[in-house]
Amino acid sequence: MAERLSDRLNEFLKNAEGKDVSLSYLRNELHIDPSSSAHDGIRVLMHNLIDKRIVKPSGKNDGVYHVIKQVKPVQVFGKERRPPVILCFPRDFDTGEEMLFAEDIVLREGDLILLAGRSNFGKTTLCMNFCGENIEAHPTLMGNEYTTLENEPSSRFLNRLDAMDWVEWADKDGNDKFVLLPVRADYAEHIMKDKINIIDWINIDTGEHYMIGSVMEAIKKELGKGIGIIAIQKAEGAEAGRGGQFTKDFADCELLLDKLGETDEVVLTIGKVKESKKRVSGRTFAYGIAQGVKIINFREIRKCPTCFGKGWQDKKPCQTCDKIGYIDK
Repeated sequence: MAERLSDRLNEFLKNAEGKDVSLSYLRNELHIDPSSSAHDGIRVLMHNLIDKRIVKPSGKNDGVYHVIKQVKPVQVFGKERRPPVILCFPRDFDTGEEMLFAEDIVLREGDLILLAGRSNFGKTTLCMNFCGENIEAHPTLMGNEYTTLENEPSSRFLNRLDAMDWVEWADKDGNDKFVLLPVRADYAEHIMKDKINIIDWINIDTGEHYMIGSVMEAIKKELGKGIGIIAIQKAEGAEAGRGGQFTKDFADCELLLDKLGETDEVVLTIGKVKESKKRVSGRTFAYGIAQGVKIINFREIRKCPTCFGKGWQDKKPCQTCDKIGYIDK
């Protein structure tokens, strides 16, 4: 007995969920004879599938339908409750203490930490320190900062490894404890599932910065039980990285990096945090960087109460903060 057209159509649509199909496309793919009754009958079959929520018409009366992706209810109760992920944040080199806010931020499997900072101002330092502090978890490094176009470790990267001599980068047999991937695009395709993946940095072409949201979403989908740490560029003083609100949509923890007044120190502002033990968003910290990798004099700061962070008062340098705009808290 010949297979019915409705059965053939339903089977074909299962493999087309989430896509758009047209009547002409279906007739061609299902090898329907133009002179047969099935040529017009497929229109009736597709119309019947609308009520079953298998397809949705485009609304333009053009014979195009969107094949609805079928989902099943997700059971909640009886599922395992998994604890937060333990991720070590960078430490002050002099004191050995972890960043002051780290204990208050709660990270879960599949979370994404976003580092948005000015060019050449601290993003790689944080990425390298995240890697070093979590080296026993065998993290993965990729992005624009670590490899040459010839797929070799860059000289600057090797120098940073040497400067971080408090980290044991290799095991007793001389094998790397981390994975270095020469990846500069299509990051989601190279994410190592269930691992710490550090991407420094993601470059989006001018005029397409809105695409960062899609890039971050794709990365999150591949993390599994792992954690993603990604760096992007940010304009001076901006409240978000390049891409604006799109950079925040899929970030679970956002750290914004700027220059501290006219000094060589970094201002770290905590942006969006999806889960925390107490309110941490909006808190600001400052620190210096020695030898390109050592975080020093890490401390919490606040906007100057005299000039309100402007560094100037009555057109004169603020005497309270010495024109920096912040004072130690």
